[in-house]
Amino acid sequence: MSDIVKIVEGLEGMIKQMIAKTDELKRINESLRSELSFYQDRFQQTEDEMNHLQSQIETLKTANALLGSEDFKRETKIKINSIIREIDYCVAQLSD
Repeated sequence: MSDIVKIVEGLEGMIKQMIAKTDELKRINESLRSELSFYQDRFQQTEDEMNHLQSQIETLKTANALLGSEDFKRETKIKINSIIREIDYCVAQLSD
């Protein structure tokens, strides 16, 4: 009978260790999820800031071209022609 008691006590000890390890892993998992969420938010903020800065760069390029900068004249002419085509298309649609 004492062999069965020893086996049961051994199993109880192993179960307690497994429960403790499971709790530790749950805590680590929650910590990692929190950290992942933080970095995802930070990545989104950085991406938004990058898109905003790219938009500002395009605006500045256009402004430079309009002020007479030779570097961006071609790009500005292309953009202006594109806008004119869009306006012509809208006018044609309104005429119909």
